[in-house]
Amino acid sequence: MSYETAVASMFALGHELAQTPSHKFDLAHMRVVLEALGHPERACRSVLIAGTNGKGSTAATLASILRVSGLKTGLYTSPHLVRINERIRINSVEISDDNFAGLHGEVDRVAEKLVDQGELPWHPSFFEMMTAIAFLQFARERVDIAVLEVGMGGRLDATNVVEPLVSVISDISLDHQKFLGNTVGEIAREKAGIIRRGGVVVTLPQQPEANDVIGNTILDLDAVGVNAVRYVPPVSPGSSEYRVSRAESSSAKTRYPLEVMGTQIVVESPLTGRHQLRNAALAIAAAEELSKQGLQGISAASIETGIRQTQWPGRFQIVPAHGCWPEIVFDVAHNPAGAWALRSALSERYEDRPMIFVFGAMRDKAISEMAEILFPIAQAVIATRPNNPRSASPEEIHQAGERTGTEIEAMAEVPAALERARELARGEDLVVITGSIYLVGEAMQALGLHA
Repeated sequence: MSYETAVASMFALGHELAQTPSHKFDLAHMRVVLEALGHPERACRSVLIAGTNGKGSTAATLASILRVSGLKTGLYTSPHLVRINERIRINSVEISDDNFAGLHGEVDRVAEKLVDQGELPWHPSFFEMMTAIAFLQFARERVDIAVLEVGMGGRLDATNVVEPLVSVISDISLDHQKFLGNTVGEIAREKAGIIRRGGVVVTLPQQPEANDVIGNTILDLDAVGVNAVRYVPPVSPGSSEYRVSRAESSSAKTRYPLEVMGTQIVVESPLTGRHQLRNAALAIAAAEELSKQGLQGISAASIETGIRQTQWPGRFQIVPAHGCWPEIVFDVAHNPAGAWALRSALSERYEDRPMIFVFGAMRDKAISEMAEILFPIAQAVIATRPNNPRSASPEEIHQAGERTGTEIEAMAEVPAALERARELARGEDLVVITGSIYLVGEAMQALGLHA
């Protein structure tokens, strides 16, 4: 099977959120597939990271730290920006087209056989297939440790078949209520499903409902809770302990001194925004816990270097002005919490600079809330529709954002929306491309950028 055929076969399964909850949430079926594959999920040690916002940034930062520490590190994340291969990386290198095609064929054949024999009621979902492929890749390449980002929820997510050395829970807020629950407490219960009896869980104080659920789960399971708050620096930009570079360049770096493992280091992260301070803190605390559990090579120096070398495209990614294009910011702000984080980061770096937004979102997201947060700071908004069946139409976005009073134009396709934003931008105007990860990825591809 060719790579192109394998990718087409994956997308033919449909998006996992478009399937019924019973198809998505059943770890028993995932375990049947993995048993038939020889249990590749047991071949290496792992860290499991759940949360509503920040889990991807935390995973990327932790994986970078572990790689710099000399550990062969697998990283599994979702969704992807441009290419499906981005989801599976070893030491920052994406799975090759040939390996992806070969492993897909192997998993697909096993799955079809299990369905034919009646051991599975249906073919595994897109996400279950991806997760099985990732496990096989990490096992075959003999990685020392795999950093696994939960796809959605936690308790019944396909990644939750591993026995992690450390579980990490990033910030929890309302999202995917159709699948996870209508309150922060209900959603937190799903996220807390990655905590193991007697295991270690790294987290930070957050909303009271989430704190209660996580705290009670830790007590019920006799787990060890590690509070990463000691690694979060003061948040005042005027403080000598914390600053964000405002240099006129493509880089906006967070920089602050910190004591880690008994040594003073300088944290310099390419991931900008105050919310990223919390994600870095989680990654540092997780790395320290892994060191305590015997993983060799993790040190204050490797933590410092690993943070500095973190790559996580599409998260407040700045592209400097070039040719006829003004400066651009790409950011995946796909829910209200993400929108607030983006607004804060824009204010922190750009203050009162005029902005043109290109915005697109999935129909099941809180579009009105995101519009109320983001649209008022824009000179104009170009509403568009990424190439995804779940996308809201430009007209739906226009209606959702009308009461903000911001000028909103509707463009049916992303390339046209980008061109319109370029036409509207004047002088020092900034173009902000945000909302769904599918919009950000499609826009990057249209502009010839790589994830």
